[in-house]
Amino acid sequence: MSRLTVHTLQTAPEGARVRVEGAQRANGFLPNLIGVLAGSPQALAMYQEVGVLNAASSLDAGEREVVQLTAAAVNACGFCTAGHTALTRKKQLLSDDVLAALRAQHPLPHARLDALARFTRAVILSRGAADDAVVAEFFAAGYTEQNALDVVLGVALATLCNYANNLARTPLNPELRAYA
Repeated sequence: MSRLTVHTLQTAPEGARVRVEGAQRANGFLPNLIGVLAGSPQALAMYQEVGVLNAASSLDAGEREVVQLTAAAVNACGFCTAGHTALTRKKQLLSDDVLAALRAQHPLPHARLDALARFTRAVILSRGAADDAVVAEFFAAGYTEQNALDVVLGVALATLCNYANNLARTPLNPELRAYA
């Protein structure tokens, strides 16, 4: 049971309706996260606008999903874990063994992506003050300063989603249950 209202297209505040309608059209269903965020048209706008910026970052689609799934696991956000698992599988962005390791917060079987996940986790847990060794490992794996800042961008996006879902106790949509 959600602690916050999960809006529908019919109940969404006027300022959120166009965004809710677009999300429903894009997904083929209305993700409950969007329904929750619709309670604040500004929060929904931030989620969608930052999502557009994140999609244009220096990280590729699979790397962006490493950041999102790492954040979801660290922040214990079941909704985002399921949603990003579904997206990753649908678009075949990461192998099943990488995906399983991310969800379990285990070392990844791919050194470069493992450095990214470790860096992301360190950024989250240290509130940005990541240990020098983790930062050095990230750069040694071939990542750049722009990539580091784009991880922070992805973490900002994930924080909004993870915290909103954890606060609301957002229920999984039936379309996402298989990915829980």
